[in-house]
Amino acid sequence: MPTSENLPDGKANKPGDLVKACNGLTIEVLNTDAEGRLILADALAYAAKKIKPDAMIDIATLTGAVVVALGHEVSAVMGSDQRLIDELVASGETTGEGVWPMPILEFHKKDMQGKVGDLRNMSSPRSGAGSSMGGAFLSNFVGVIPWAHLDIAGSAWGATDRDYQGSAGGTGVGVRLFIDYLQKQ
Repeated sequence: MPTSENLPDGKANKPGDLVKACNGLTIEVLNTDAEGRLILADALAYAAKKIKPDAMIDIATLTGAVVVALGHEVSAVMGSDQRLIDELVASGETTGEGVWPMPILEFHKKDMQGKVGDLRNMSSPRSGAGSSMGGAFLSNFVGVIPWAHLDIAGSAWGATDRDYQGSAGGTGVGVRLFIDYLQKQ
């Protein structure tokens, strides 16, 4: 499980840094608050290269933009495989953990291309579509494996109290959804 902390340190990423992912792609660090997508990208590339699963599903609090798009009640899903996306949406309907498809367009992929490196870790502010842009960034690390990403930045906290969650902590979104999805496989 890739994890990171966004803490100040002499070795911390700085704007303008160029990092190399395990699949060889170089990434311009334009926003140090988008550090999670760097390690998630490496984890996806590692899994695609070493594990070679039949499909990959990742879940992360990737973007604040998803809160603007969908609020706290629904998670965004995007990816490379429509069947996988549809199955996750169906599991969301079954479990009450709403999932809404978001696009990854060629424009989004092109806008994530770097000037110095292969990619940049943030899109330009003029582009908007922050959640789709984050998904477009991640799409560079999955190869041909069917893949779906769930952006839970909104639904991980702040959702309406339910019978299975309601404390000041996180909602646990995704647990019921993944169990249902796996049981249907």
